[in-house]
Amino acid sequence: MTAVILTVVGSDRPGLTKALADAVHAAGGNWLESHLALLGGRYVGSVLVDLPQGAQAELEAAAQRIDAEGLSVTVLAAVEQPALAGTMLRLELVGQDRPGIVREVTTVLAGLGVNIEDFDTSIEAGAQSGLPLFRATARLLVPTGTSTDAVGEALEAISGEIMVDFTVSSPN
Repeated sequence: MTAVILTVVGSDRPGLTKALADAVHAAGGNWLESHLALLGGRYVGSVLVDLPQGAQAELEAAAQRIDAEGLSVTVLAAVEQPALAGTMLRLELVGQDRPGIVREVTTVLAGLGVNIEDFDTSIEAGAQSGLPLFRATARLLVPTGTSTDAVGEALEAISGEIMVDFTVSSPN
């Protein structure tokens, strides 16, 4: 078996996920993981698929048939990544939305050598003010040799400047 990643972008409509599932099934593949969402009015996402050896061309042909229906699908070979050593953390952030929050937070994390393994963000109306609130959750891998306290302290150091609240905890 070989692992591939499908990346998808297109106009949203009922049946797109089914069309992807049909293409995977037609190629003899097994749908392993996915992140699919409506983002900016578009259907976007990624799917990790396990395929029989030599079936990638069949999956690519099935994906091109979906392309004809208005969904751009790219098939990429997955790569083996060595397991990194470190401590997993969960980051939660909330604050009034403004440009630069993601840049500031990711700058701090990159400076500590922290790997962001999963990152979700959203904007919602504040319950009391009605002003837009920015929310983020992330799964972080803190490298061996960097304390989890150092991550919390570095984020706290910028929290006042970017006016957000952080919670750093062990993942559930």
